Amino acid sequence: MYTFNPLEDDRWTAFIQDHPNASFFHTQGWLNSLKATYQYEPIAFTTSAPGTDLRNAIVFCKVQSWLTGRRLVSLPFSDHCEPLVENQDELRELLLYIEDFRKHDNWKYVELRPMLSRPFGQSAFQDTETYLLHLLDLRPDIDELLRSFHKDCAQRKIRKAEREGLEYEAGRTESQLQKLYGLLKLTRLRHNVPPQPIEWFRNLLNFTGASARIHIASKDGLPAAGILTLSHGRKVVYKYGGSNVRMNSLGGMPLLFWKSIQEAKFAGADEFDFGRSDTDNPGLIAFKDHWATRRLTLTYWRCQKNRQAAATSMWKTNLPKRTFASLPAGMQACIGRHLYRHIG
Repeated sequence: MYTFNPLEDDRWTAFIQDHPNASFFHTQGWLNSLKATYQYEPIAFTTSAPGTDLRNAIVFCKVQSWLTGRRLVSLPFSDHCEPLVENQDELRELLLYIEDFRKHDNWKYVELRPMLSRPFGQSAFQDTETYLLHLLDLRPDIDELLRSFHKDCAQRKIRKAEREGLEYEAGRTESQLQKLYGLLKLTRLRHNVPPQPIEWFRNLLNFTGASARIHIASKDGLPAAGILTLSHGRKVVYKYGGSNVRMNSLGGMPLLFWKSIQEAKFAGADEFDFGRSDTDNPGLIAFKDHWATRRLTLTYWRCQKNRQAAATSMWKTNLPKRTFASLPAGMQACIGRHLYRHIG
């Protein structure tokens, strides 16, 4: 078994370009953004010796926090991150080694966030959190895609946004980032959750090149909705979105998804990933169902000292949400700036 830093190993980029299960969350751009914003150091495990072609790998980040403990997470803030292996035997071999690595270095736990893989029966990895993932097949022609969407909840709202004359723009400029971040703050604070630091989004744009794209819908110059998409290979991921609730009736968010789907299709992508949803968020799940997507269940695994350890998503209980809700918006943003690096 071998470990290596995927930010320093020349084999990594070629490996994930060729691997069919690699996603944007495996890229050096994502890993560099995590390191620059939150000081997470990446580490990958493989059975391939240095100097040979990579045949497999499982990548993690080291989250070292006095608040939530020392953890290996694959990967922080990623919806999913599939172990890149050729078969179950390789996966079993790597997981056994990673279990020993955790014990030897006294990590609190190791967490994986796969899309497809399942832990083998004798593994110390156990199921933890479960989410839903929605994927849209982009291979049908564009008119067929539009017809497949829900008539009232998608098609009609797209047409309304067009009648309302919403202006659409897409790119990576600082001006577009400021518009998106303003909408993200409005949405996060509306849900009593602190916003991520703007440096996170700025680093994503800096480290990922054209793979990260901001989409904004505005009315009379006022931003109504915004989303951020990430692309790798033939897959595009919707990662972040926000809106001005007073303008939601204009259909800005459906328009942005339709524009993003069209752009992904015309760029040669064959899959649009709508991202993960909490299972207790029926409104968001229904919204994604309306786009002719197929649902997958995402189940994260964890190998830890204490199997009863609490999850580190602090705001999943009512108490933190009540606490954040009582604070001024500026203080909520400040808390988010310092808190997120402990979450991962």
